[in-house]
Amino acid sequence: MATQQRGRTAAIWFFGALGGILWGFDTGVISGALLYIPDDIPLSPLLQGLVVSGLLVGAMLGAGLSGRLADSLGRRRLIFAGGVVFVIGTLGAALGVNAAMLIGFRFVMGIGVGIISVVVPMYLSELAPKEIRGRLTSLMQLLVTIGIFLAYVTDYAFSASHGWRWMIGIGVVPAVLLAIGIYTQPESPRWLVANKPGGEDDARVVLTRLRGSEAAADAELAEIHSSVGDESDGEDLGPRALLGTRLRPIFVVGMLLVFFQNFVGINTIIYYAPTLLTNVGFAAGGAILANVAIGAVNMLMTLPGMYLIDRAGRRPLLLFGALGMCAAMILLTVTNLVGLAQGPLLLTLTLVGIVVYIASFSISWGPVQWVALPELFPLRVRAAGVSICVTFNWLFNMAVALAFPSLLDAFGAGWNFLFFAVMTFLAFVFVQRLLPETKGRSLEEIERSLTGEPAPAAQA
Repeated sequence: MATQQRGRTAAIWFFGALGGILWGFDTGVISGALLYIPDDIPLSPLLQGLVVSGLLVGAMLGAGLSGRLADSLGRRRLIFAGGVVFVIGTLGAALGVNAAMLIGFRFVMGIGVGIISVVVPMYLSELAPKEIRGRLTSLMQLLVTIGIFLAYVTDYAFSASHGWRWMIGIGVVPAVLLAIGIYTQPESPRWLVANKPGGEDDARVVLTRLRGSEAAADAELAEIHSSVGDESDGEDLGPRALLGTRLRPIFVVGMLLVFFQNFVGINTIIYYAPTLLTNVGFAAGGAILANVAIGAVNMLMTLPGMYLIDRAGRRPLLLFGALGMCAAMILLTVTNLVGLAQGPLLLTLTLVGIVVYIASFSISWGPVQWVALPELFPLRVRAAGVSICVTFNWLFNMAVALAFPSLLDAFGAGWNFLFFAVMTFLAFVFVQRLLPETKGRSLEEIERSLTGEPAPAAQA
């Protein structure tokens, strides 16, 4: 019986987080596919930029729509819809016959990415027990890195045949698995209580299945019911309430979290590592293989982050990661500004700097953002708060991705790395001064501490 229960629970985490593979794969695979798409579809530099950024624009739209839809449709059904969108976008892009079709279906894929990036962390956070919520919620980030790694490997595998359609099209397999699998899983008990008439009974069934006992389910249900009751007293808790006196500090912390996660420079490494490596003397083939190795480090270093997030806590990981990234960016800054000639020393120092940076990010800021965001916002504005923050996350992502090539051409790598070194230091200051620790606390406890509300009176 216990084994069967663990199997059912594991299925929830697996199908809930499977969207991360799609997110990572569709984000990473285009870097290799772009080398061979011009064999069939002529692409000017502008069109190449639109093919890449089309997904990011779609992700902003998908994330922006997800807040209201997650409350009206439910977390589970919206993840299912995201899987269907992935299938449509992936097949359309893989079969594209002209630039407009390719850009359009990349945009559709982006809508799926945006939906998944908002709803999956929320869904996993609301279903997970508080003791291991960080580990389970960060499972999506691990699968994002797995998706990126698989994209790099797929690019390499089909590079000899110039098979860009297969590079993109293989992404339909996890998309179908997600759409089918998530539909067999339960709805979030917190959504059931807050949005479905008579949903408490359904929520009790889900919680009993997840926690293994009716007593544990009833205790957690009492906390959820108290939170929902506190927020249904007529106060406006829609998206506009995020700018009100009560919720503004939480919203500012959430926005700063996604701002720094992007402006510490991670997207310059994920999208442009081969370019950076060829600039310092790597051959094209060597740069592609090195990029696969970087993807492997990104994936493997997420594992200790998942292990530590519920032991060390969110803040210590973010602080450690910011210092590691800052040190790596300082190394890359010095390496590029002192005028080293191309040779083994420059190649080694550049690769070491990139690997240290990726490792520091993957163990900290990579998984922690997606755990911390749903934890920060109260239940009634969780969907809206996470949706708005993730929409800006994709905007910041696109801004860095579009600006970096021009800045690299105008100022060189060294000054850009110096900018990111400063940003990683500011990220350290932000975490130290503003970000609360949420480890081992129920979502309702976090809500009360951030809003200053008293705990509910104990029942006799």
